[in-house]
Amino acid sequence: MRINPANRINRVQPDGLHPTPGYHHVTVVEAGRTAHLAGQCPLDVSGDLVGAGDALRQADQVAANALVALSAVGAVPQDVIRSVIYVASEDRSVLAAVWARLNAGPLAGAFTTASTLLGVTVLGFPGQLVEVDLTAALAD
Repeated sequence: MRINPANRINRVQPDGLHPTPGYHHVTVVEAGRTAHLAGQCPLDVSGDLVGAGDALRQADQVAANALVALSAVGAVPQDVIRSVIYVASEDRSVLAAVWARLNAGPLAGAFTTASTLLGVTVLGFPGQLVEVDLTAALAD
């Protein structure tokens, strides 16, 4: 695939790599500024856990928090150039459900880029099941 330098962000699916469920294998950024968001957790504005024991509710809260953080720097989900989704589960069906939930919601554009989905043992807050780490390209 050929990269168009006139585009600020180019998402690439190289020949010779497996098809993906919506993300791209490579993201090339022509923009010079990036925003690196802290891992967004399923906490409300008061710092209380949302969706105890419910990975899908937590995914919704994580997405809502990520949208606020992106907006604070003038970015939208389509500006995301790298995402890592952490799910505290060894059950692949739970990971797949979180992936599907995030890709069906208002943050979906963030996951068309270079993305990684990981099952992990534990996350930082008691009861936390989901966290999303995003990097976005900002307009010059």
